[in-house]
Amino acid sequence: MVASYPYKSALMEDHEWTRYYRISATEGVTALHARFVAHRYPRHAHEHCVVGLVESGVQSYSYRRSKHITLAGQMFVVNPGESHTGEAAAETGYVYRTLYLQTEFLRRVLDDLGMTTRFPFLRGAIINDRSLALLLARFHKSLSSQASKLEQESFLLDALAVLLLRYADASGVLCPAGRERAAVLKARDYIESHFDHDISLTRLAGLVSLSPYYFARVFEKATGLPPHAYLESVRITKACELLDKGATIGTTAFSVGYADQSHLTKRFKRILAITPGQYSEANKEARIRTIQLSKK
Repeated sequence: MVASYPYKSALMEDHEWTRYYRISATEGVTALHARFVAHRYPRHAHEHCVVGLVESGVQSYSYRRSKHITLAGQMFVVNPGESHTGEAAAETGYVYRTLYLQTEFLRRVLDDLGMTTRFPFLRGAIINDRSLALLLARFHKSLSSQASKLEQESFLLDALAVLLLRYADASGVLCPAGRERAAVLKARDYIESHFDHDISLTRLAGLVSLSPYYFARVFEKATGLPPHAYLESVRITKACELLDKGATIGTTAFSVGYADQSHLTKRFKRILAITPGQYSEANKEARIRTIQLSKK
């Protein structure tokens, strides 16, 4: 769910904006995408962990008795209970994407990763890590593009696994993915029977009594595809079947679980390199040729 609130200041009216997301598939996680120029966060603290990725401009904040500067492409962190500020460090302001992670949710992810700690704690303040930045950006963009719950949750856990394994003050070794044949078969059957539903990773993992991150890894090991990509493949296959029968693109989109026709078109083209319209037109021309040949 997303709510957008334009933030107007006396200095830069209409130049600041915020978009707030609550991830329905994952309790304990919210996100913010915003541009700030004149807005300044006063010194405050909160119970959740903050991980911010600066997209453009320059951000600064006071944290742990020091002033820190975050450049575009870099990330900043704030641990629960620690006081901090937040403001632009350039006249043009900054655009950033932020994750707010509740402590209990982080504990569950740490357990899933096999990491031992009494309290989730991130080391340092500024993180300069291109691979992590790309993973965080991918997750955030799945929110703004209204991707499936399965995709959003998978991308979130991928990013958090890297964040926690590299920067959390905790010990542990990632458990290798095993051969959970029965679990994978059951999950595949469920996806193929419920492809038109917005399935979450937590739901699938719960069905086979595995933790979400471990389940995602064993599923990909067995099928060659992460769960969200497997769902996408099933949906596109079903869409082709419906289009073959003469269904409209709009009807097909809703029938296979997409929010609207544009979502189907984007995903269809990404996988098949053609649009649903091109696919339908080719089918129509083939049917016409068949009819003409039969008349001869």
